[in-house]
Amino acid sequence: MKYLTRLFILLVTPVFAKDALRPNIVIIMSDDMGYSDIGCYGGEIHTPVLDGLAANGLRFTQFYNTARCCPTRASLLTGLYPHQAGIGHMMNDRGQDGYRGELNRNCVTIAEALKPAGYSTYCIGKWHVTSHVNPSNDTEKFNWPLQRGFDRYYGIINGASSLWDPNSLTRGNKPITRENDPDYKPSQPYHFTDAISDNAVKFVKEHKGDNPFFMYVSYTAAHWPMHAREQDIEKYDGKYDQGYVSVRKARLERMKEMGLIDKGTKMTPTVGDWSKVKDKEWESACMEVYAAMVDQMDQGIGRIVEAIKIRGDLNNTLIFYLQDNGGCAENGGRGDKPFPRPKKPTFKPIPDDVIHYFNSTPKQTRDGYPVRRGRVMPGPEDTYIGYGRNWANVSNTPFREYKHWVHEGGVATPLVVHWPDGIAVKNKLRKEPSHLIDLMATCIDVSGATYPREFRGKTIKPLEGKSLVKIFKEDAIDRQAIYWEHEGNRAIRVGDWKLVAKGRNGKWELYNLKNDRVEMNDLSKKHSEKTKKLQAMWQSYAERTGVIPWPESRKKNKKK
Repeated sequence: MKYLTRLFILLVTPVFAKDALRPNIVIIMSDDMGYSDIGCYGGEIHTPVLDGLAANGLRFTQFYNTARCCPTRASLLTGLYPHQAGIGHMMNDRGQDGYRGELNRNCVTIAEALKPAGYSTYCIGKWHVTSHVNPSNDTEKFNWPLQRGFDRYYGIINGASSLWDPNSLTRGNKPITRENDPDYKPSQPYHFTDAISDNAVKFVKEHKGDNPFFMYVSYTAAHWPMHAREQDIEKYDGKYDQGYVSVRKARLERMKEMGLIDKGTKMTPTVGDWSKVKDKEWESACMEVYAAMVDQMDQGIGRIVEAIKIRGDLNNTLIFYLQDNGGCAENGGRGDKPFPRPKKPTFKPIPDDVIHYFNSTPKQTRDGYPVRRGRVMPGPEDTYIGYGRNWANVSNTPFREYKHWVHEGGVATPLVVHWPDGIAVKNKLRKEPSHLIDLMATCIDVSGATYPREFRGKTIKPLEGKSLVKIFKEDAIDRQAIYWEHEGNRAIRVGDWKLVAKGRNGKWELYNLKNDRVEMNDLSKKHSEKTKKLQAMWQSYAERTGVIPWPESRKKNKKK
């Protein structure tokens, strides 16, 4: 009976192109990385797999996220702006529908939309769209992956974790630890980046039947803490000893050569003075470990691609790679105080079957050593620091600002698209502005699925995104505007014009991104009428989608 049902779905569901089978769809997203980090976007970090996918596919030069991890995930999964999905900020209820900290039931995930069309659905990695990371009963798992349309899941439910011993690690609906998971026993010491890659490979290999699959792979690399394998760190030994400026300049020149940035683009001011850095060895080591984390992720993506290739499915698998926000300027445990590793454990060991639950930073490793922060060499399990604001400025070359803000440094992301059967050209750029709300619409388009008006008795909000299929073919799409709001930071883009402000009380700045992608020449006074028009459009969007002025959204009222 199950076979006949699948056959019926395949027969009645329209395919994307004549004589073409509906593709597998794989969305790969990394965490807290800048626009210019990977090689095919100008970076010096070794990413041959992503570079290869780009060389045989497309690179979008003006693709956008929401500036923060959990709103991006909510928006990507649903095709709506994050406030519409219930996650305008983080994972706590602030008393307003746009800020519940939970995916609401007036949206569907890509998995929920594709399953009725016969797709198997897999999720691996960081979830981060529910506040119930440590549920007391199964009812509280209502927004876990399996309850939002996915057939299989392996990853962490929360948003930040040790990569050596992850917090809130889960397989399916069952919380686990790295030691007591019967389905994954790596040959080398456990590392979450490799575990994500290896379990994605496992799901691909174990996919049964002729029906296509949708797979969402959400890495935590390169989010702090800076945890990487020694052999990968060694590749970058001395790579960043020259400091910030030379790395930024080299990246910008490569970006110009690639056509990602206009040749007349000037560098924004470099944040941080290398000559004043007290401990250059430590500072450069932070970027070396960051680069190793990205390198390790790329290796894992290579294993996923190879597994799809071995199945014979690579040509008809639509692969997306993107990032959840810009480089992160948070200090993330950095400080001047050294913290040497004690000779002996100072805490009681944590048993192998005890689940880790902590907000952001554990106090100890499982074997009893204190987790060290401050001026400590990153990489090992007992360290927990980020790479810092100055290196984030390098990651976001050549843009201004970072994660949290909605200037280009916070919201611009690479988008690599690979689909040989569906995209006739190779190694091409697409410059039309697009947003991750477009991924749901694209998945609906190529899969032949139907976006529902109702689901499980609830009215579903209409899609905000546009299918990217026309852009694959280098056709334009009809779009009025793209909008942003996060923590009071606001922006709207209409064509080449972008109106942007920092904070609820920050003044509006107007830029023509065709001539000034790095947002250095504010035209708001010169074009006051356009400023007023775009401001009015943004206000209408905010009222329509549940955006509340930021101080008001901080009220912690009880759920209605």
